[in-house]
Amino acid sequence: MDKRRFAVLSDLTVSRLTNAVKRSRPGRPVALIPDLLFGFMSGVTSADPRPRVVAGEGGGRVAGRRCTACGEVCAFAWPACPECGGAVEPAEFGPLGTVWSATVVRIPVPGRTPPYGLAYVDLDDGPRVLAHTGGPVPVGARVRLVPGDGDVEVEVVP
Repeated sequence: MDKRRFAVLSDLTVSRLTNAVKRSRPGRPVALIPDLLFGFMSGVTSADPRPRVVAGEGGGRVAGRRCTACGEVCAFAWPACPECGGAVEPAEFGPLGTVWSATVVRIPVPGRTPPYGLAYVDLDDGPRVLAHTGGPVPVGARVRLVPGDGDVEVEVVP
C-alpha cells in the first residue's frame, strides 16, 4: 500500500493566504500567520529522492523507467515519460558507466565524513546518476555500480 501523503490547501487556508498577500505593501514581506505554514506543512512526507540500486549480474543496477514511445530513460519511477509524456515501463540500467564529472567534497554534512568523492556517471545503457565514490575519480574513468543501502555508490573498474 502506498503511504505517500499529499498536502492539500483548504479553501480557508487559500483565503487566509490571499488576504495576507492583499494586505501587504509593495517591497515589504508578507506576514503570514505561523500556524498557517506549520499546520500546512505538518505531516507532509516526501519520497526518497535517490535512485534505487538493486543487486544484479556484474554489480548493482539502477531501477528506473524507459519510455515505450521515444526511448527516453530516467532513474526514477515517473508515471509518464518526462520528455514526451508517453507510457513508461520498468527498466534496470548498469552496472557499468563512465564518469562525466567528479569532485571531492570537503564540507562536513550529517552522515558523511569529509573528504568524500561525488561523481556524475553516465550509465552505459541508461541515465546519468549522482554517485558516491571511494575517493577522487578522474573524468572519463570506467566505473561499476555497487549495490548498497540508500546512496548510489560506484567503484573504479581496473
